[in-house]
Amino acid sequence: MRTAIVGAVLSTALAGLIAGAAQADAVTPIVQPDQGRGGIGLSHDETAAVADGPLPALLTEFVPSNRIGAGLRPDTQIYHDPQGRVHASMRDVVSEAAQHSDGSIAVLVNVPGSHGTRLIDVYQRWG
Repeated sequence: MRTAIVGAVLSTALAGLIAGAAQADAVTPIVQPDQGRGGIGLSHDETAAVADGPLPALLTEFVPSNRIGAGLRPDTQIYHDPQGRVHASMRDVVSEAAQHSDGSIAVLVNVPGSHGTRLIDVYQRWG
């Protein structure tokens, strides 16, 4: 039952992300049905706006941090242990990308169970 509720909430969130992507110029929809996920890629300016706004904190209010994955760049300054666990807040992950002149993020919502326990993945992109 809980999985169905989480799936419905994430599906609604994904629909909202894609609908918002249709209205924004630089937002790029990302759909990966073979991997059971979809989401959006943000421009540098949008990434900077997210880093400066309430969205990273709001995200972790609704989705526990242990259900959010972070795809870090190899040259990241964020600490991650040998098991790949990231020791930083979502704001830190987004802000680090925004600090690069060409930095941006991609946010993907995963179908429950398709990527282990992760429901959302945030990937850094630059250089």
